[in-house]
Amino acid sequence: MAQILMKGNEAIAEAAIRAGCRFFFGYPITPQTEVPEYMSARMPEIGGCYLQAESEVAAINMVYGAAGSGVRVMTSSSSPGVSLKQEGISYIAASELPCVVINVMRGGPGLGSIQASQGDYFQATKGGGHGDYHLIVLAPSSVQEAIDLMGTAFDLADKYRNPAMILADGIIGQMMEPVELPEMKEYKVDPEKKPWAATGWKPGDKKQRAVINSLYITTEELTELNERLQARYAEIEKNEARWETYNMDGAEFVIAAYGTVSRICKAAIDELKQEGINVGLVRPITLWPFPKQAVRDAVMADGVKACLTVELNAGQMVEDVRLAVNGAKPVEFFGHAGSLMPTAEEVKEQIKRMREE
Repeated sequence: MAQILMKGNEAIAEAAIRAGCRFFFGYPITPQTEVPEYMSARMPEIGGCYLQAESEVAAINMVYGAAGSGVRVMTSSSSPGVSLKQEGISYIAASELPCVVINVMRGGPGLGSIQASQGDYFQATKGGGHGDYHLIVLAPSSVQEAIDLMGTAFDLADKYRNPAMILADGIIGQMMEPVELPEMKEYKVDPEKKPWAATGWKPGDKKQRAVINSLYITTEELTELNERLQARYAEIEKNEARWETYNMDGAEFVIAAYGTVSRICKAAIDELKQEGINVGLVRPITLWPFPKQAVRDAVMADGVKACLTVELNAGQMVEDVRLAVNGAKPVEFFGHAGSLMPTAEEVKEQIKRMREE
């Protein structure tokens, strides 16, 4: 298959279309505005629905409505906009509906900046909205991987009747890379496979009316919902964790990083290797479920002295790394809050410092 040069945001949008997404509701915000811009042109060409909502709050509730009919539906935004969507995302999770949310992260807190960040890790992986729920969170490190994970996101959302999120930083959304696009998939709602979906009902139909709801008046009913959700999350944790390891053979230290930062860390690792210092990388691809065992196995490998977690934030994923390692070996953090990207040279300096201590 021939490669083409595409900007990350546009590639994400096209990959969603090719995964069967025919409904998009969104609102412009930098650095993800090219996603709705691209969708506004492409959806009419394929008989889909593009609608720019009056706000992020409206957009996520439109997603809620479309998801209730079983179709493949998506919204996208950047950090402050995703914050506005949190109530709706919690409703969708409670209603056990599949959808995909794109967050092309920018600097914060507050309005912050329009440059890249990884400051939304906690928001994405620890719930973000109210109540006990989880999103399936996928973190690409390249434009090609963002394309590949788009189909995965829709498939997992459908499989588990749960919202999925692509968590990309602003660099992935804005940079251009050569990519291969998947074949177009036509997705039709099958009422037999999605009996919960509101696909239409008339008197005399054998199936019951579909009721889409997140309100439970009695404690017994709400307890039953939460127990069902927690059982589903346990199944996702058991079956869907994804990760990558790099240069782990004979590693003296391990770096944990995700997204664009992991690429910087690979460059640092390659340069350190030329200097006779062997360092490995473990890269979570699913931020939730977090690949706890894979991270623990990497850090606990023979010869590994300690782990350095590198992030474009003030230290968020490092908490999950420390929980995975559970105090068995030292876990240190290095990063910059806001949008000041860590450099390969800085990562190298941190590893050299750890060797000397």
